[in-house]
Parts: sequence; structure tokens; C-alpha cells
Amino acid sequence: MGAITKSLAFLILITGSLVLAVRQGYLYIPAFGKPAAVTAVAPQEMPPLPVLATPVELGPALEQVQTVGSLLADESVTITSEIDGRIAELKFTEGQRVEKGMVLVVLDSAEWEALVNESEAAVALEELRFARAAELRQKNMVSQQEYDEINAALIKSRAVLALSRARLAKTVLSAPFSGILGIRHVSPGDYVEAGQVMVNLEAIDPLKVDFRAPERYAGQLAQAERISVSVDAYPGEHFEGDIYAIDPRVDIASRNIFLRARISNPGGRLLPGMFAKVTVFLKQRDLALWVPEQSLLPQGDKQFVYRIVDGRAALTAVEIGLRKPGMVEITSGLSPGDIVVMEGQLKLRDGAAVVITEMSTQQRNKPRA
Repeated sequence: MGAITKSLAFLILITGSLVLAVRQGYLYIPAFGKPAAVTAVAPQEMPPLPVLATPVELGPALEQVQTVGSLLADESVTITSEIDGRIAELKFTEGQRVEKGMVLVVLDSAEWEALVNESEAAVALEELRFARAAELRQKNMVSQQEYDEINAALIKSRAVLALSRARLAKTVLSAPFSGILGIRHVSPGDYVEAGQVMVNLEAIDPLKVDFRAPERYAGQLAQAERISVSVDAYPGEHFEGDIYAIDPRVDIASRNIFLRARISNPGGRLLPGMFAKVTVFLKQRDLALWVPEQSLLPQGDKQFVYRIVDGRAALTAVEIGLRKPGMVEITSGLSPGDIVVMEGQLKLRDGAAVVITEMSTQQRNKPRA
């Protein structure tokens, strides 16, 4: 009797559940004798997502290397005497601009002039001896040996005269090239020794720029020509120049290549010894592809962008090249005329429908409400 009661209670529970399911719409029981109608419900597509897009820009891409260097005078020399002597006259002022050949220092030449006079007298005497010996030799009245000795004495006296004149000439020191004189280290009346520094002379227009670049750029540096130099003394200004020499040997310790360039300095504003920030322009691509940096989607070690194709977002792998403020060069994956999503790509998926709310390269730098 208890088993029958339990079975009846279970049957009532099942029947009640079925009735409730039919009333709530979870279960449909077709009428007897009629086939059940099957209605297919299409999935509802998400509405297009609003995005800010921009066309791929065409512009030059200039590969460059940033390094540091030093400014050097185009020519630099310290004026020194080759002989000992007392300074008779200084014919310059410190900081003066001088031309090549201008006399700068005159040493006391009295002693050297006396030696020249002595040598000239000795030459005159030897010339007379040689003339007499030549006449006698023609008459065979002197031996060949005596004649040769007199001739050698004449040659020697002439050499001594030339030496005396050369030493006399060294008492006058002239500018070897045009430039600007520095600070002098001597005064009139000082006794100077050979090699003692008197003043420095610098040619500063143009200037040389010495700098180094990593060896990995060796192939490109061979074709590089232009550089741009900036110095702390003139912030915001750039001085253009050209590379004219590359050291054929790589420094073993630093693995750098030594280069030298020349920049113009017409106003003399730049000075030798200044620290220089150097930009070397390696190669330029005139029609490179550029997109905003915020359009990139990094995934691992790869970069992607969303292109808009027929109103839908297409996830596209790209390769990047150079960078400049706010922009990045695309070397592979995009073509001129492509439109990429600039804002709103984080909520997209490949193939999603999109609607462009704004597309202008001019608008991205303006403040938005």
C-alpha cells in the first residue's frame, strides 16, 4: 500500500511539472493530427561599433644614428721658435684675426746677421781661390787634387752661408694660415728656447667634427654624407655638415668606427673643443607608410593593426620600421590608401562591423570634448 502511494505522488509531480512548462512556454505540444512546425531563429548580429580611423600616410622616412662627438679647429697650431733667442717684437694682439703670412713675432737677429755676413765673406774668398785655381789648372800648374780641394771648400762655404741665412730667417715667425690667435704666453724681451709655445692659432671656419658610430652601421656609413650637429650653447639650433673621412679600422676596445665631418661656422659662434650631439643621416625612403602609434596592437613579439575593409575590421599583421613623435613607419602589411583604426580597436574582433565616426589626419591632434 505504501509503494502505491509513492508511485501516485511521483506521477502527480511529473504531471504538474509538464503543465507548468507548457504554461510558461518552455514546452510546446502540437495538436493531435497536425505536424509540428519548426521555426529557425537567426542569431542577432551586433550593431556596428563606432571607431576613429585614419588613412595610411605617405611621407619620407630618414634613417639616422644619434651619437656624440667634439668640435675641432679646421687647422690648429702653436706658434713656437725653432731657435733660441730673445723676443725683439710681438706684432699681434690676443684674439686677433690674422691672414696667412702675417708676421707675428720677431726675435733679436743681430747675432744671426753677423754670421750671415761672415759666411758671405768666406764665400767671396773661396770664389777667388777657385777662380785662380781654375786658371792654373788650365795651365797644368796645380794638381787635380789641389783643384778639387779648393772646389770643395767653395761648396762648403756656400752651404754654411745658406745655413746662416736659414737661421736668420727663423728669427721672424709668420702665420702659417689664416685664423684667430689665442692667448699669448710670452712678452717682449723674453728669452725663448726652441719649441717654447708663444701663442696658438686656430682656423675655425669651417670646423671639424670628430665622432664615433657603432660598427653595425658600417655598411650604411659608407654611403652617408650629411650630419646635423647641436651644442648646449645654442639649444634648439642645428648646424649642418658633411662627412669627408671614415677611419678604415674599427676600434677593438669599443667596436666603434671613427668618422670626421666638416661644418661651416661663418660667424665663429662655434668653438673648438665644444661637446657636440651628432645626428648622422643614413638613408631616406621618400614614400614610406606611416600610421599613428596608438593604432598598433602588440601581441607577443608581433604587431597588428585593424584595417577597415567593406565596413568590417580586418586584423592585419604588420612590421614596423622607424619612429617619430606620435607616428610609426610600416614596412610590411599595409598599402597606400588603406584605412586603419586609430581609436576603439580594443573592443574589436576580426571581422566585426564598424562605423567610422571620424577620419581625419588633422583631427587627431586637436582636443576632443
